[in-house]
Amino acid sequence: MAYGGYSDYLKLGWQPNKQTHLIAEFQIIPAKGKTLAQAAQATAAESSIGTWTSLSTMQGRVLKKLQAKAFFINKSGKVKIAYPTELFEPNNIPQILSDIAGNIFGMKEIDALRFEDFSIPNSYANTFPGPKYGVEGVRKIAGTTKTRRPHLGTIVKPKVGLTPKEGAKVAYDSWVGGLDLVKDDENLTSHPFSRFEERLSKMLEAKDKAQEETGSPKIYCPNITAPAHTMLKRAELAQDMGSNCIMIDILTAGFSGVQFIRHQNFKMLIHAHRAMHAAITRNKQHGISMLALSKMARMAGCDQLHIGAIFGKMEGEKKEVLQIHDAINKKWANLKPVFSVASGGLSPLQVPDVMRAFGNDVIIQAGGGVHGHPQGTVAGAKAMCQAAEAAKKKISLKEYAKTRQELSEAIKKWGK
Repeated sequence: MAYGGYSDYLKLGWQPNKQTHLIAEFQIIPAKGKTLAQAAQATAAESSIGTWTSLSTMQGRVLKKLQAKAFFINKSGKVKIAYPTELFEPNNIPQILSDIAGNIFGMKEIDALRFEDFSIPNSYANTFPGPKYGVEGVRKIAGTTKTRRPHLGTIVKPKVGLTPKEGAKVAYDSWVGGLDLVKDDENLTSHPFSRFEERLSKMLEAKDKAQEETGSPKIYCPNITAPAHTMLKRAELAQDMGSNCIMIDILTAGFSGVQFIRHQNFKMLIHAHRAMHAAITRNKQHGISMLALSKMARMAGCDQLHIGAIFGKMEGEKKEVLQIHDAINKKWANLKPVFSVASGGLSPLQVPDVMRAFGNDVIIQAGGGVHGHPQGTVAGAKAMCQAAEAAKKKISLKEYAKTRQELSEAIKKWGK
């Protein structure tokens, strides 16, 4: 007997077992001449075991056991589809994406499709390692377990062009100004003007010097993004030289690369930059949400993740960003929470707003908002710290700046 086509994949009103199914939420706009139900059926079939026509090779037991089911549809185009977890290989994010976000975006039955969110059973979630350190591990490294304050960081600017010596000077000034973390930018890897090995050495020297002078732990995030074999060599070198962190552009490197590095079990944080995400996430009608990608980043083992700043230069509504922040921090199987990173167009002036929105478990990063300070990087770092102090004490920046020149100058430059 032949089974197939899309009609077997719609089961409205059916309630899946959350302990045995991955449940994905989509927003679907059907193609002209197609109903939402038809588009939903096609999505469920093509993202599991089905195809457009009946198959002599499809066995009834396979269909019954492994077919996905579109069990919820509403008028706004929201569709929920349940997938038996037997469809998914343990600890394999690329395979999950190939399944539920593979062919479906190109189907003629849909005009637009967005993969919004998903939930998985704890038993399946626990096949993934999750963050090695998580929020509390990061706090222990940074020495903020007792203070519970937000972490403050910066990005070496300009993005590229500085020599290792010049970049290390920028990092040193940032750390002695009071910042906790300095990172490479997303497109700084290894260049003729800044070879990775030399930059790593100079940066770690500057970090050690700043730690000794300030008495506070510091974190440096060298960008190891490259083909997997090169990332491995860079991570090994970073660990051998005493680094406490590495950074990966997780979407351009791919979840396969991220999982590969995580499973080496290095004694370093993984700082995850989301470069290229907007190519996938920005269109609210088509693509994959940052929420879904953030959950996968947590599964893959990222300790820190850029999720949007709300008040900076990048797109991202407050409701959406805070939903992501909640999703990567709330209890989820045995996966440790992820330290959210707010960055992109921030200065000392936005620090109180960010702290009100996120609470204390956030890393507030400012690049231009530190190095663009009229008095230089050290003063820019101090102004960031002063803004955080003011927010914690619930004192307005204007009032706090009366006795703090660095913050006062920041307000003069960016207050408009």
